[in-house]
Amino acid sequence: MVESTTLSFMAEQVPNLLLKALGQRIRELRTDQGYSQEAFADKCGVHRTFMGTIERGESNLSFQNILKVATTLGVSLSTLFEHLEEKAEISRQVPAPKSQAGRTESKRVAKDVSSVRH
Repeated sequence: MVESTTLSFMAEQVPNLLLKALGQRIRELRTDQGYSQEAFADKCGVHRTFMGTIERGESNLSFQNILKVATTLGVSLSTLFEHLEEKAEISRQVPAPKSQAGRTESKRVAKDVSSVRH
């Protein structure tokens, strides 16, 4: 049961946490460069309301849109994605195990998540 809960969390919650972290990263880079959200959206070729959903982590971006954002910001993809796992605080969000059998699985999942960061 714990294993199922942990895997379910990983499948459902981690992508949402990462999308929110990506949105925060885009907002951070955009504001550092002095763009308003509307001007930045125009320069990326997307509607301002769509940019708002991106920055709030509500939109699952296509690779093409990720590339548009990075290009408009003048940053590499690796810079855009830099430290997303830490910002999403994934390892803190993994549910605690409730049984001895689950502890081993939870440690393995946390280790797997940690290894993705590096």
